[in-house]
Amino acid sequence: MLLSGYYLAAALGGLLLSTLSYLLMTGSQRKLVCNRVISWSPLIKSDRRAPSSKTPPRSVSPEKKVPSNIAPPCEYQNVFPPWRREALLSVTNPSSLRQGDSSTPSSLSDPLFRDGLLPFTADYRTCAEPVSTYTPMGISLSEVQTLGDFPDYAELSGVPLPAPYREFKVETALPRPYRPFRWAYHQTMSLTKIEPDWWLELEQNYVKSIAERKELFDKYGKMMLDYLPGSELACKELMEIALQFLCARYPQYFSLSYSDEKGYVFQNGILKNETVIKDMHPLHVLLENVPEDFAVMLRNPDDGCYYLRAGVLCSSLGWNLASKLGMQLKEIHQPIPDYKEKMEFSMDRYFSKMPTARAIQRGSWGLEIDKPLFMPPGDPHEAYRDFQMPRSELPISRVHLRVDWQTLRRLPLSGAIVFNFKALFTPIEEFRNEPYIPRLLSHVVRHGPENIMKYKSTWHVEHVALPALKAWAAEQEERGVVQKAWEVGTLEESPFYPGWEALWRGRQGF
Repeated sequence: MLLSGYYLAAALGGLLLSTLSYLLMTGSQRKLVCNRVISWSPLIKSDRRAPSSKTPPRSVSPEKKVPSNIAPPCEYQNVFPPWRREALLSVTNPSSLRQGDSSTPSSLSDPLFRDGLLPFTADYRTCAEPVSTYTPMGISLSEVQTLGDFPDYAELSGVPLPAPYREFKVETALPRPYRPFRWAYHQTMSLTKIEPDWWLELEQNYVKSIAERKELFDKYGKMMLDYLPGSELACKELMEIALQFLCARYPQYFSLSYSDEKGYVFQNGILKNETVIKDMHPLHVLLENVPEDFAVMLRNPDDGCYYLRAGVLCSSLGWNLASKLGMQLKEIHQPIPDYKEKMEFSMDRYFSKMPTARAIQRGSWGLEIDKPLFMPPGDPHEAYRDFQMPRSELPISRVHLRVDWQTLRRLPLSGAIVFNFKALFTPIEEFRNEPYIPRLLSHVVRHGPENIMKYKSTWHVEHVALPALKAWAAEQEERGVVQKAWEVGTLEESPFYPGWEALWRGRQGF
């Protein structure tokens, strides 16, 4: 059975496993890293093949095992994310930001900044001294107020807005066919730089998905949407970035307007309704308009560590938001095998230094019976993982690949880190016409590390899925689609497959 929190915990854990270079340092070098906080960029590797315009960049994570060593303790109280104060000059009147004023902090080490950090549970809107109170990004609350609603987050963050997707028609739109299978299979970061056009990806089930998520919230409430004090700025910021994205990417369906009477209003042309922004909590705006899950992690100034402080999570299997809210990163992942030994240091360090401009993406996957979206502990569907259903009761049409396509990004004002993902289901029958995928997936399931395959819980469908995959792989070899001598490995087109785009576009009619 999938362990509690697999899709979020394994996702975040998979993002940050690789600590090899650090672990090979001497003791004095490690101490220097902690004390001086040498900047670290895991997203640049010069010897990678340049990606094509149609294929995401290859993973920057080497596919090799990570040493089972515990990194030395490192304090994060004095470690802050990189500032982007210079971006403020591009989005508002410089004179209103008091640049060069003696009351403006000059660096991360400036006592004005350190002594004026916004308390962890404080609401930025009611702060008594906004001029001298700062977010972890070195931005004062008075500057946040000056920016107002819906500032230019692309400029502030360094993550550009998406290009308009003019061909998109919601009635026929399909998600891109993510197949994040790798071989050799090791639990590594497998990070790629985010594709700005595809941060939030809509498809033909948009209306159904929004309705399903709202029904789940009506039934389960705070098990899937909640927020703690101190998360107000991050939630507002996330919602505004998401709506700006939708309006830029799908202008034929979404728009924002402003009036003195209502303030900002979001028009949703697919649902044929509008949302008065000031009348609704930001996470509820997301719930009613964006069919994705979001988890908001905030930096605690007392220890420099990150805690889950808000979220809308409707797609979790075996756990729920209420069971994790308020926890520190390492507490969220406590059930994960080898987390402390292999992941804890990497994840804490990565969160502490992640720049706003380096948003990342990756995918995790599992095999499911039907399409379970939300499965709280004790859900009847959970029992399917405990046995292999007779083949007469489990046709191949009921076996699906579930991919959680995930992104991680830092917000430019609050400094919060947002993890978001969408759950996508594909009948594995479609793999029959996808070159290399049947053989690659079959190989991973058959020969992948036992503990990882057990963690992914593929066993309950293997007796049906593996024979089908084997037969489809043989068909592809007989037709010459796949060479018989092909040595199984991660595809160049990963997370897709050769010829995916023509097939994907054709199925949508363009």
